Amino acid sequence: MANYKITQISVFIENKKGRFYNVTKTLKKAGVNIRAMSLADTMDFGILRFVMDKPKEAYDALLDEDFIVKRNEVLAIAIKDESGGLSELLKTVSDLDLNIEYMYTFVNALEGKAVMLFKFEDIDLAIEKLSEEGIELLEEEFFRRV
Repeated sequence: MANYKITQISVFIENKKGRFYNVTKTLKKAGVNIRAMSLADTMDFGILRFVMDKPKEAYDALLDEDFIVKRNEVLAIAIKDESGGLSELLKTVSDLDLNIEYMYTFVNALEGKAVMLFKFEDIDLAIEKLSEEGIELLEEEFFRRV
């Protein structure tokens, strides 16, 4: 059975000079390659969200450096890389009554397609419903190959 749940690592960092660099330095030292990333911030802290080729190694390395780290699962969905591609997907998501908590992109991952990473409120329900609609879900192995 296909594994469509993609491990995402979230790192909570203070909004201070050098903190983002320290995260990437730690990942480099662990031999981890970042495949997709999102950074959201507030006045005092930021949340870095990563999908990478070696999520376990990333998680362990960041913990060893005393970062506040969390693992969760997202879906990688391939859509047409053209005007309206995202809108079509979001209509399907809306019609299926699925709740998106957040999303970000993985640019130039597939020729002719864009890859969007979605955090759904109920990932298992999202996998079931989107698969039934023929939506192209990518497996975690994809992020080890690209």
